[in-house]
Amino acid sequence: MSLTPTGRRVAVAALTAALLVPLAACSSNDDPEKGTGGSTASGSAGAAPKAHLTVLAAASLTDVFKTAGAAYEKSHPGTKITFSFAGSQELVAQVSQGAPADVLVTADTKSMDKVKADTGTPTVIARNRLVIATGEGNPHKVAGLKDLADPKLKVVLAAPEVPAGKYSKKILDAQKITVKPVSQEPNVRAVLSKVELGEADAGLVYKTDAESAEDKVDAVDIPDGQNAIATYPAAALKDSGSAAAAAAFVSWLSSPEGQKILQDAGFQKP
Repeated sequence: MSLTPTGRRVAVAALTAALLVPLAACSSNDDPEKGTGGSTASGSAGAAPKAHLTVLAAASLTDVFKTAGAAYEKSHPGTKITFSFAGSQELVAQVSQGAPADVLVTADTKSMDKVKADTGTPTVIARNRLVIATGEGNPHKVAGLKDLADPKLKVVLAAPEVPAGKYSKKILDAQKITVKPVSQEPNVRAVLSKVELGEADAGLVYKTDAESAEDKVDAVDIPDGQNAIATYPAAALKDSGSAAAAAAFVSWLSSPEGQKILQDAGFQKP
């Protein structure tokens, strides 16, 4: 007999708990007894969250969502947010397996479409574009996409099933450029890390990723005519135990406050 959505949640909760990365900006005096489903624990006012949201978000949103989460908690007293960052394909797998979560944000619409039966109507909250990340000072003088075909250059890309990998393949194929990467990573932040650590000479990442590590890598712009635009849809999950709070967070991401945080981090308007 197949499990109900509730049953699936219980079955996978233990497996997915370790993947959930607590929001770094959370207050140090958080009540250890976290409220669920919008309930409030006994005690003084504000001692426990009115809603504790779990947000599954694409790895490229790691830095900006920590800032956004802190801002949201400040303007919405009693709400706490826990983020789980990973490649969009991993997040979609978690949702499909019934992972307990409230909001999903992916780095492409195709990933979101795979779980449309589990989400509300998605809202595009931002866009992004690719750049070539190189070591600081661009020691190998990478000037454009064609240089990535140099067999002497150690290039790392996101895996083909990852949105950043799909976008990378699209632009390389369009220019008829063949790249033999030394590795294919599970998410775009892993690509960036390889370049930061000097384990790769160059890699294709989002502009915002390169800007988040501007003291460690250089970014080589890709002309608009050769580039691809990444789209970030956000949606509340139908099985959320805090449906109203989840929908409110998704809506806030499109608000002037949410958009300013995203655009200050280098993301483009939806």
